[in-house]
Amino acid sequence: MPRCTTRQSYAARVDKVVAYMAERLEHPVTLPQLAAVGHFSPFHFHRIYRGLMGETVADTLRRMRLHRAAVELLHGSAPLGGIARRCGYGSAAAFNRAFALAYGVPPGEFRRRKGLGVPALPVHRVRDREEMRMYEVRIEQRAPVAVAALAHRGPYHAIGAAFGKLGAWAAGRGVPEGRSFGLYYDDPESVAPAELRAEACVEVAADVPLDGGVRRLEIAGGRYAVLVHVGPYAELDRPYKWLFGEWLPDSGEEAADAPVVEEYLNDCRMLPPSQWRTAICLPLR
Repeated sequence: MPRCTTRQSYAARVDKVVAYMAERLEHPVTLPQLAAVGHFSPFHFHRIYRGLMGETVADTLRRMRLHRAAVELLHGSAPLGGIARRCGYGSAAAFNRAFALAYGVPPGEFRRRKGLGVPALPVHRVRDREEMRMYEVRIEQRAPVAVAALAHRGPYHAIGAAFGKLGAWAAGRGVPEGRSFGLYYDDPESVAPAELRAEACVEVAADVPLDGGVRRLEIAGGRYAVLVHVGPYAELDRPYKWLFGEWLPDSGEEAADAPVVEEYLNDCRMLPPSQWRTAICLPLR
């Protein structure tokens, strides 16, 4: 089998493994089990996975589970023990240790503070507009970007599975790692979670052939309001609410008829969630 074809076959099989893990975050998995899902030899599966994905199976699984936990802590009221079980941890103590190691604070503290950012004000307190000005927004002229895109349908916080699949696709075709983007078409406050539409995207050269459900898109150039959020992806709803509810009405600007673009400015595989940088790019008329 030609070398290129073999690499693509490996990537497609790794993609099945990532999807399998994403759908079963509450269940324990073993390397032999995952090797069987991808039809790999259990002797070599882990090395192949790490070579294609740039991280171990345990790294991927831990990041996906803890991201799910962070979302539940910020947006739900379930007990910590229940969240721990749904995220595949056999005990609250193990969950607490893993979460604190990744996010820098225990899960209870993360919930109490409403994330890693500025602690939320009490709900009964009237917040004046000056107190809410906690982000910097720049108006930028951004160039168009050609990307390979993979559609995601469902809750936005679950788009990581689409990025995992896209990463396996790119690795299988030798596509160099470039800029990474998300396109978000709907307002999660007004559209049912199951109906939310998004695209996971990576920058590609124009001559890269696309297949496997990956399509070519161009992220439009033009004027954008850009807000850079530093911290876990689970906290992104806060800067979104501020951008649309506080900054935009006061800015004298008007949003263009185009989706919001997120650009992920560093590699979440290499850094703790407190250092993840996300540029929220709102297109302007």
